[in-house]
Amino acid sequence: MSRINAKHPGFLLTEMLVATAVMGLILTGLALAMNGFARFNRYQLVRQRCIAAAQAQLDSITATGNPIPEEDFQRLWPKLATSVSSSPGTGQWEGLTLVEVTATAKSFRKDVKVRLNRYGPGDSALKDDSKTNPIAKED
Repeated sequence: MSRINAKHPGFLLTEMLVATAVMGLILTGLALAMNGFARFNRYQLVRQRCIAAAQAQLDSITATGNPIPEEDFQRLWPKLATSVSSSPGTGQWEGLTLVEVTATAKSFRKDVKVRLNRYGPGDSALKDDSKTNPIAKED
């Protein structure tokens, strides 16, 4: 050790600046990573909500022949939209009706779209209830 360092122990200003810069880079990288995880988790949450809403619509149509009323649907799943379509079964599914439910929502700037379908009885899979339920229905 030189005599100068022995008299004045401690950190130099440059050492403090370098340590601060390294800590800043580490914290910036950590913040960016956490932002990415937050976006991914939000996307997965919205996707799970779309699956639950579409499954509930299919269950309601199978059990009652009607989709969930719009006011109940919006109370349960705000900011989600569904569309219901039905078509006759073909091939080995002849005599049944294919009911398809598409649930859509937005997660940050990404659109989330989930499509589920199920075959049901041909005569009562989807009753015409277009006046009381504004959910889009295509034949």
